[in-house]
Amino acid sequence: MSEQTRTAFYHDERCLWHSTGEAVLFLPVGGWLQPLATGGHPESPESKRRFKSLMDVSGLTDQLAVHSAEPVTREDLLRVHPESYVDNFRELSAGRGGEIGPEALFSHGGFEIAALSAGLAKRAVADVVTGRYRNAYALSRPPGHHCLPDEGMGFCLLANIAIAIEAAKAEHGLGKVAVLDWDVHHGNGTQAVYYERDDVLTISIHQENCFPVDSGGTEERGAGAGLGHNLNVPLPPGSGHETYLAAMREIVLPALRAYSPDLIVIASGLDANMVDPLARQLLYADSFRQLTAMVMEVADEVCEGRVVAVHEGGYAESEVPFCGLAIVETLSGIRTEVVDPFEETFVAQQPSERTVRHQLEIVAELAAELGS
Repeated sequence: MSEQTRTAFYHDERCLWHSTGEAVLFLPVGGWLQPLATGGHPESPESKRRFKSLMDVSGLTDQLAVHSAEPVTREDLLRVHPESYVDNFRELSAGRGGEIGPEALFSHGGFEIAALSAGLAKRAVADVVTGRYRNAYALSRPPGHHCLPDEGMGFCLLANIAIAIEAAKAEHGLGKVAVLDWDVHHGNGTQAVYYERDDVLTISIHQENCFPVDSGGTEERGAGAGLGHNLNVPLPPGSGHETYLAAMREIVLPALRAYSPDLIVIASGLDANMVDPLARQLLYADSFRQLTAMVMEVADEVCEGRVVAVHEGGYAESEVPFCGLAIVETLSGIRTEVVDPFEETFVAQQPSERTVRHQLEIVAELAAELGS
């Protein structure tokens, strides 16, 4: 297999050393919240470590081009974040750590790890844009899609995807980009960076009123030059496999084809899975396999197959590895012998036909609203 057609995977053990302290769900321990007997903060390294471990044991890793990356530079950061934010983050990190925004906790050295996480995304985008690889997956941690230019949020400390895109624009002449965020939470940070620009189309499929509760509505369409270049697809809690596929077919894929970007970036949150502790959607590994295949089909049509997936959320240690493996298998065209042992149960627990009909009506309404 030539290098130009291979799939690359970007990972660094140091990203798994990022610490967010003890928490119960998303709140820090204290007051009436007792420390958990096992584990701590949901944004722990375990779901990511198990994802990579399953790739290793299945033999998939050996068939990919695997790389680490250099941390992003100050110049990279300042294309997206103001100096005040970068300097404050670095100063807190040099001490005992702290909180750089709501639910954006980190310990000593968190700045350096976050810069490395963004660096994985930056290198993945650069290597695909320059033609070294056809597509790529960056196992970035901490995640980035909630991070605003001047404030961290929701476990996200730097805007990984935006930093990677802006670096590729500055250094490699990257043109139009589409960012598809299928993390179960609204990609408000990426939206904020590009809300008034037309050179990046941002699309977020998420559980409505999950996080942040005051963002992600269909009325948020962009402003100024960016008007019409931001699409939110808020799905009701309990949306399952068929509803997500319908939203892709009726809303996302037509938008991607119409925009015809030079690169598609997936904000690859895996927390829409059936057993995630922070959301209530009902996807499973094959859902993510099919979502990825749909994106690849459009990418083959409009941008020579250039797709980069950058890891975001996903907190169920049991199911995230199978969802992640399914995505990377699909990107690479390599099917391992791994079978998700939960799939039969999760398929049986999908919404009833009556519920699906109702959910598809909602998707049709969203498609009509967003197409207007």
